[in-house]
Amino acid sequence: MPEPTELALRYHQGNTAIWAIDVLLGLLLPGAVLWSGCSARLRSLAARAGWGRWFPTVAIHGALYVVLLSVAYLPFTWYVGFVRQHEFGLSNQSAGQWLGDWIKGVLVGAVAVALVLWIPYLLLRRSPRRWWLWSGLAAVPIAALALVVAPLWIAPLFDRFGPVRDKALEARILALAERAGIGAGRVYEVNKSEDTRLMNAYVAGVGGTRRIVLWDTLIARLTPDQIGFVMAHEMGHFVLHHTLALVLGAALMATLSLYAVHRLARRLIARYRVRFGFDRLDDVASLPLLLMVAGMVSFAVTPAVLAFSRWQEREADRFGLELTRDNHAAAETFVRLQAENLGVPRPGLLFTLWRGSHPSLASRIEFANGYRPWATGDELRYDHLLRAPGP
Repeated sequence: MPEPTELALRYHQGNTAIWAIDVLLGLLLPGAVLWSGCSARLRSLAARAGWGRWFPTVAIHGALYVVLLSVAYLPFTWYVGFVRQHEFGLSNQSAGQWLGDWIKGVLVGAVAVALVLWIPYLLLRRSPRRWWLWSGLAAVPIAALALVVAPLWIAPLFDRFGPVRDKALEARILALAERAGIGAGRVYEVNKSEDTRLMNAYVAGVGGTRRIVLWDTLIARLTPDQIGFVMAHEMGHFVLHHTLALVLGAALMATLSLYAVHRLARRLIARYRVRFGFDRLDDVASLPLLLMVAGMVSFAVTPAVLAFSRWQEREADRFGLELTRDNHAAAETFVRLQAENLGVPRPGLLFTLWRGSHPSLASRIEFANGYRPWATGDELRYDHLLRAPGP
């Protein structure tokens, strides 16, 4: 386990400050839009554009709000996503490429909000007492639909997908997928080297939309054995239904957030309705109030959410080791990821509680070195899920 470089330590420390600023902006900017009465003026503009009809008013207001907040965030987003990534040698994007992706992201976000925002506001009108519960339940099919739509129509807007050029590597990945019980999905290589030096791979979609995706940066910098472990880890998420668990967890968090809104928002509206420019929670101008309260709830429950995420990542590591039976390749993969992504092996308690979606690199290396997938007995958890390897 190598010590972090001075460059990695500077990157890590700066990211901590950026995280704190991002959390503050996530509360202050919606608060400013709300307190200034800007949201009420946006609603009035949306009502005129939508001929006074309820659904177009809600959709247009949601889209305008996304655009407004995105523009307000732009200087911060530009620094974090472009300037800082170039400063640390992690980005290959030109300013034009970055700006083009930013515009596409804003448009996708605006359309998505316009399409779904009517659901909680309709429930607010129809069921003022239980709207928060029905909205939380509605989050499940919406998130499931997003899992189908995103890999097919959203991801290609930002990345170029093509066949894996290394056919031997493709055959190896498909063999792992077959043994993991995923079956013959399609394997794609994404040309990310034109944008970034970071590495990534994932398994996305459900049913006929399932796809195995590798960034070309991963293929270029890892050995076939290391790539095999990375893909086995990602297949573990798929086989162990981690995405379903995350969808259900997100729905639960949305329900808690909306319940907090239900309990707090009406009191705030009663007190500050003149300042806000609306006097009912089912007025779409209340959107920044909903998001601000939800952001507070999200911050409070983040340690629990991330603890669950770290457990999932550990189980995916375990699955990957049982699938590949290659501890050395797994440990080397984490060492390589630390070097390439400017990682810090032991980031500290504050990072772990509020930012650590994965176990620390140090603990993952130690786990890879110590786990014995060839052992018998209770230590193996997922070997029974795997098909026998072919000849």
